[in-house]
Amino acid sequence: MSDALTEPRDTPQTVEAFRERLQELNGQLPRRLQQCADHVATHLDSIALSTVAQVAQGAGVPPSAVMRFCQIMGFTGFAEMQRLFREALSRAAPDYATRLANLKAGGAGQPSALVAEFVEAGRQSMEALARDLNEAALNQAVATLAQARTIHLAGFRRSFPVASYLAYVFDKLGVPAVLHDGVAGLGHRSSLQPGDALLAITFAPYSEETLALAAHARDRGLPVVALSDPPASTLSGVAGTILTVTEIDFGAFRSLSAVIALALSLAVAVAARRET
Repeated sequence: MSDALTEPRDTPQTVEAFRERLQELNGQLPRRLQQCADHVATHLDSIALSTVAQVAQGAGVPPSAVMRFCQIMGFTGFAEMQRLFREALSRAAPDYATRLANLKAGGAGQPSALVAEFVEAGRQSMEALARDLNEAALNQAVATLAQARTIHLAGFRRSFPVASYLAYVFDKLGVPAVLHDGVAGLGHRSSLQPGDALLAITFAPYSEETLALAAHARDRGLPVVALSDPPASTLSGVAGTILTVTEIDFGAFRSLSAVIALALSLAVAVAARRET
């Protein structure tokens, strides 16, 4: 057994520390424990409300494997691991009604004041994108997508406007693309063919639909490019290339200013590369 599995480990105190530990162990675990890791990595949003039996069933392993996985992660058992996610859930961003009430209470309810605040948040986000852009990852993403026969786009919830905008841009640029919108519960997985590539767009807390589609594409041997917020460690198991962008929020509302700018740049660069 490798040292990574036997050496004492501190108990992760945050979900991000948990993700980093998962990334450390990726590829070093026995088969059943790796199944646990893969399942947990793609279902972090549901761990707080799941039972050991449900996690075991989802991972396709016996409950004893789940308990062993928890211990390797640095916990005494499933209850302690689940407590980490329940505490994180209790500290999660407030619902939209609460966010709106907080804005009103803070005197930022006037339309012109809201515009000014969101413009400022957008400005800071764009500056952060220009400052922190990983050019190597961007070049790799462009190369991967430019070589694809068809580019598949996946983005749900907050990410859907980005995915749908990319589908529109690619269509106008003459780049074959398929938007996986999940309408009527259809995933269009059968449309993923050899020679294609997937661009997966998701932000914490990550969309389970997007992670599942990315894992499916990876298992079929398709290259996966992810667009997410940092550190995006959960996506390292399913995406060969990860582009990260930080959106500054105002009143717990996050716009898509920097994300759209990066997505548009990516689309235009891909179209230009395909013509050369």
